[in-house]
Amino acid sequence: MLFSSAIFLFLFLPSFLIVYYIIPHHWRNAFLFTASLFFYAWGESVIVFVLLLSAFINFLAGKLIEQGKRKAGLTLSLVGSLSLLIYYKYANFLVDSVKGFAEVFMMPITDAINLAQIALPIGISFYTFQGISYTLDVYWGRIKANRSFLDYGTYIAMFPHQIAGPIVRYADIAPELIDRTLSVEKFGVGAERFIIGLAKKVLLANTFANVADTIFNAPDTTYSTGVAWIGIVFYSLQIYFDFSGYSDMAIGLGKMVGFDFKENFNYPYIARSIQDFWRRWHISLSSWFRDYLYIPLGGNRGSKLQTYRNLLIVFFVTGLWHGASWNFIIWGLYHGLFLLIERAGLARRLEKMWAPIPYIYTIVVVMIGWVFFRTENLPKAIMYLKKMAGFVPPETVNTFPFSYFLNIETIITLLFGLLFAMPVYYRFHEWVKALQTRFRFQKLQILFDSLYTVSLILLFVGTVMYLAADTYNPFIYFRF
Repeated sequence: MLFSSAIFLFLFLPSFLIVYYIIPHHWRNAFLFTASLFFYAWGESVIVFVLLLSAFINFLAGKLIEQGKRKAGLTLSLVGSLSLLIYYKYANFLVDSVKGFAEVFMMPITDAINLAQIALPIGISFYTFQGISYTLDVYWGRIKANRSFLDYGTYIAMFPHQIAGPIVRYADIAPELIDRTLSVEKFGVGAERFIIGLAKKVLLANTFANVADTIFNAPDTTYSTGVAWIGIVFYSLQIYFDFSGYSDMAIGLGKMVGFDFKENFNYPYIARSIQDFWRRWHISLSSWFRDYLYIPLGGNRGSKLQTYRNLLIVFFVTGLWHGASWNFIIWGLYHGLFLLIERAGLARRLEKMWAPIPYIYTIVVVMIGWVFFRTENLPKAIMYLKKMAGFVPPETVNTFPFSYFLNIETIITLLFGLLFAMPVYYRFHEWVKALQTRFRFQKLQILFDSLYTVSLILLFVGTVMYLAADTYNPFIYFRF
């Protein structure tokens, strides 16, 4: 069930919230857990048992660790969780890679290796990492193990963050699992955030997706170098508004039910380096890798070579986490390589350069990386990069000329996309709050609040109308 689907917006969510707010406090975790399993099973049916099995493994592991069976608990968590992840997400990739290797070297085992296609459970990468971080935190003594499977299961299965993050750590919401505050003000802030996220997803990301998918799915002989750049610019905006919009909706839904999830994005396209980009993009994932992989590997405490090795390992795994494909691995290593170059001295040079240059450097590096992320395989990625660089002969059939994509809708959406990829809205909000604090005109404040509320309602209505008129509604991060 998608957050941006009619059945979620007009049936599941209202019904859930009504019941959630009228039942007694001590029933809310049970109801949230049950509703979350129903939400998951709506699209995944019996695969919901994989989520439950993963949750039970880590719940049991936490109890074993706290009972003094530390190694047994940690082993159970890592082996159990990663076995599920490897089987469901990487088994086909591993078999295909072995077959490809055997074919290259003409080894007579190609026909003997076969594996039926395994369906990927939605959100398995997210709930696996949440479970492992819980067990490691218990193992390191940072938190106490939860003694109630209902509470722990609610944390793992909670539908606001269940299928596409952000990766919520148990330590961050443990107090709220026991006692959380519900208020009209908090609900209002959550509803505001949800509407903004929905609008980012439906009005911006979906429009960018239409253009980007048309170009990336077309034969490279049917468009020009300029159109290839349009494709990657629109894809860069699509993936940002798609995923940050989803994170906004998740954070908003969390507030509606009394939880405060941490931010997952901080305007990554205004980053001045790749290091800066990873401090702003998918923050919950990059901080997870920092705390549970990079630092345990030694971080930057050893020699330069050890630090570089640790970074490459982290970004190899970051790429692999995103998908079972060599494209994702190369995308991760590509980012890791630029981090190494920046650590080797480029970062200091960037700080001294004319201000626009670091921004241009970062956005160009990121966009080229997105080509590996977007294309289905390496040959297509290389061909698309050649097209962007102008190394491919001119198109033979100009099916998609530059003007094909430059209509009023795409131009306006592009302008709004570029505007909202920068902290313009945030600074406007801060400016209005400062004005209200400074002058304390109660009538002016009431007028502004009323206009803002009406604007949000109109934005929601407009988004729903747009959603009803256009069925193109993909969510990129669902496949992770």
